[in-house]
Amino acid sequence: MSINVLLVEDDIDLASTVVDYLEIEGISCDHAANGVQGLSLIEANHYQVILLDLNLPRLDGLSVCQKVRASSDDTPILMLTARDSLKDKVAGFDAGTDDYLVKPFEIEELLVRIISLSKRRSGQASTLNVGDLILQLKACTATYAGEPVKLTPITFKLLEKLMREASKPVTRELLMQAIWGEDQPDSNSLKVHIHHLRKQLDKVNASLSIDTKAGFGFVLRKKTS
Repeated sequence: MSINVLLVEDDIDLASTVVDYLEIEGISCDHAANGVQGLSLIEANHYQVILLDLNLPRLDGLSVCQKVRASSDDTPILMLTARDSLKDKVAGFDAGTDDYLVKPFEIEELLVRIISLSKRRSGQASTLNVGDLILQLKACTATYAGEPVKLTPITFKLLEKLMREASKPVTRELLMQAIWGEDQPDSNSLKVHIHHLRKQLDKVNASLSIDTKAGFGFVLRKKTS
């Protein structure tokens, strides 16, 4: 799997070293030299991982991180900074970063962390949205075009997984793991909850469907006209 990374770093020498090394390792890396430019690239492109310096001109790293999370973007963020106090690390995690690497760092360690983060989505996003469907993760509520969508705890977890992978088929195994962990019921239970979720989306006239992929799983996507 190809990995596409954004590095937001104002130290040009460090940025050049990181970009060159990652490209040698087969990882595509865009670069922004300030927070405003970084935010613009994030809004315009899809990245597997964002590498974010804390001390940035025009817009600091904490503010960039907060804006990314406020937009429901769940791209994993690795914060790079010379600040190594517990207070600074807590501030970074509160802003929505997923990992923290203190400068100076070994570039091999950076590579390992990028690969690890690229395999998942961030758990730091407070909301998810697919079109007019909005999922508030902390409040455990869902709305479509402002109208509440009634969900049980299980259908909430089911919808969250489908929204995180919107337009991509998700296997039955992954859905059941996301909902029940290792203590899983029989596969018919998943079908029941899929049916319930479809009914709730139909009640609010959502322009979204949960389609069955025969022999594989399910996919949440926009209805075709």
